[in-house]
Order: sequence, then C-alpha cells, then structure tokens
Amino acid sequence: MTERGDGPAGAAGGPSRHVPVLLGEVCAALEAKSGGTFVDGTFGAGGYTRAILDANPHNRVIAIDRDPNAITAGQTLVEKMKRRIDLVHGRFGDLDDIVKAQGLSDVDGVVLDIGVSSMQLDEADRGFSFRNEGPLDMRMERAGQSAADLVNEAPEAELADIFYHYGEERRARAVARAIIEARRKAPFETTKQLADLVATLIWQEPGGAHPATRVFQALRIAVNDELGELVRALHAAERILKPGGRLVVVTFHSLEDRIVKQFFAARTGRLSTGSRHLPMTQQARPTFEAATRGAVMPTEAETARNPRARSAKLRAGIRTGEPAQEPLSALTMLSELPRTADKRGGRR
Repeated sequence: MTERGDGPAGAAGGPSRHVPVLLGEVCAALEAKSGGTFVDGTFGAGGYTRAILDANPHNRVIAIDRDPNAITAGQTLVEKMKRRIDLVHGRFGDLDDIVKAQGLSDVDGVVLDIGVSSMQLDEADRGFSFRNEGPLDMRMERAGQSAADLVNEAPEAELADIFYHYGEERRARAVARAIIEARRKAPFETTKQLADLVATLIWQEPGGAHPATRVFQALRIAVNDELGELVRALHAAERILKPGGRLVVVTFHSLEDRIVKQFFAARTGRLSTGSRHLPMTQQARPTFEAATRGAVMPTEAETARNPRARSAKLRAGIRTGEPAQEPLSALTMLSELPRTADKRGGRR
C-alpha cells in the first residue's frame, strides 16, 4: 500500500502496493547514509523506517505510531532488525519524551509523514473511507470520541466550522444543517449514511473527487486533533534534535503545509516572531537552517506510479546550536478550530 495521503484516491481507499511517498527525497534530506539515530514519528507500514535502516548498517530508529494495528503489524520488522528499532505506541507530538524514555538525550533526525495511512483507508471497519461501508469511526487510536459521536452530538455551528476550516468545504453550512435534520430521525452509524447525505448536497464534477471527500477529511482531522498534534511534534523535534540534526516533514494538504511552512519560516529567521520594539540583540536567533529551497514535490514518474503522492510536499530544516524556543502561538491558532458561533446551537 501507499504510505499516506488524502484527496480523491486516498479518501476512496482501495488495495494498492505499499509505496512510501518521496522515499528517496526523505532519506536524502535526513542524510540517513551518514548514520545516526532517527525518529520515524509516523511508522505506518514501516516504509521510511526500513529505508533509513537500509541506508546505513549502524542506523537506529525510534518508530512511533498511535495506531495499535500498526504496532502489532510492525513486530515482524522489529524482530528482523534485532535491536535497531524501538517501536513505540504513542503520539508523535510527544516524540521528545518518547526519545528520552529510550535513554537518549538527542537524535540525528526526525521524519513526519502527516495524515491518514493507506492501511487505515483500506480497512472498512476503521471508518476512514466512504467507498467501502463501515462504522463511522475514524479514530487512529481506537479510543475516545468517534466521528459518529461528533456527527450525532455536535451543534450545527460546530459542525459547520469543522467542515469549513478543516475541510475547506464551501457548502459547510448546508451540510451541517442537513446532518442536524437527518439525525433527528435516526443517528448516523455508517460511512455510507453520511456520504450519501453529502452527495445530495454537493455536485460532483465529472472525473472529480467524491462529494464527501472534504467532509470526511474534516471529521478525521477533528476526531484525531491532527493539526494540533503536528504543531506539538514540530516543537518536540526542535527540542530533541542535536545541532546539525534534520527535521523532514511530508504533508498532503494545504492546512498541514501552511503550519510546517510557517514553522520553518519563523525558526530560520525568515519570519519575524519578536516585537518590533525590541533591539535586534534581544531577538531570538534561528534554531533551524533551511535544508531545501521551498517545498520538494514528487516527480511525474512517482505520481504516475502512485496517484496518492500527487499532493505531497516535503520541507526540511537543519538544527542549529541555538536553544529551542517557546512554542509559536501563531501555529497553535492555525491548528485550532476558530470559534465563530455560539456552540449552544447558533449558526455560522
């Protein structure tokens, strides 16, 4: 299967070969051939971890995944690679604490592949895909509030905000209103119920994405706090990388990429985060240097082999020797759902 991705092909789900996105570019940006200890914050099917280990026989990887299924499936690779992998069930937003729990004070590289994995999309019982009917779940950890809970319990205004801000769905209000009306008769339980409802409200362009694509993306992000987790992971990587260490992030849609782009802009000094009233001597010095010129995109050959890679963007930075800075409040604001309406039931 492919490693990760959103969009029409990704949302649809469907059996496919495992093809990690931008694999060569990720290993090059990490300088994995030079050797060291690396964190794979989104283990998935182990594509990046395996490539990092293959790049140098002395490499070690601390691999993290919040999905218990990925942890179980990854045990074969752990056994094969002996003591070169530590596979940890957890969230990559806590990667600095996870690294320290393994007895290390810093690492040489961190890679994050953001979004839902193909394994999750392709398993109907996980509820991520609208192509194959399954329970409306979408929980990466199989714990906590599900998508069904959110759809059946959230006020109309909150649902509209979720669809608009996390899914960039222009008909967010109409979808939210229709959900409220439909759930008065019966609760939503399956992916097909929700997808069918959305399809009656949003016109599908010939050859375009399924009408429910953006709604499902938005629910998944909200259920798993994906943007908040990304912000925490960026700051955690800054704290745990040694000088010269590399942070590599692969994103699949504009919401994620905007956060990563602004993080690197601020931490490389290209975007000022200090007060204009402070003298330059008091401004924080860059904690990263740019490792790439802008975003690295997949080649035409890769997207032809793996359509789910077409929206991928890679950004990378090299850690300087400056102390880690305080978390950027601007990024936290980008990751949170704007409160544009009274959550007691008002409309956007």
